[in-house]
Amino acid sequence: MSKLPALSSEQVIAALRTAGFRYAPKRGKGSHTALVGTDIAGRIRLVIIPNRRTIPVGTLLAILDQAGLTRDQFLDLL
Repeated sequence: MSKLPALSSEQVIAALRTAGFRYAPKRGKGSHTALVGTDIAGRIRLVIIPNRRTIPVGTLLAILDQAGLTRDQFLDLL
């Protein structure tokens, strides 16, 4: 299991967009961005990302859990 680097919200959003997530309609106003996509099993996933320069590791792990991605899968998207 690889260590996660310090990432900004823009870098996380770019990686999730590479994975097929798109901006959620009528969501993501204010200090958070919402993305919607499907996981490997075909379930619809809503991911909320805070707009920050550096996302804390615990928050990043929660985002990966919401997206249905493992650490290694996410690191491959970067």
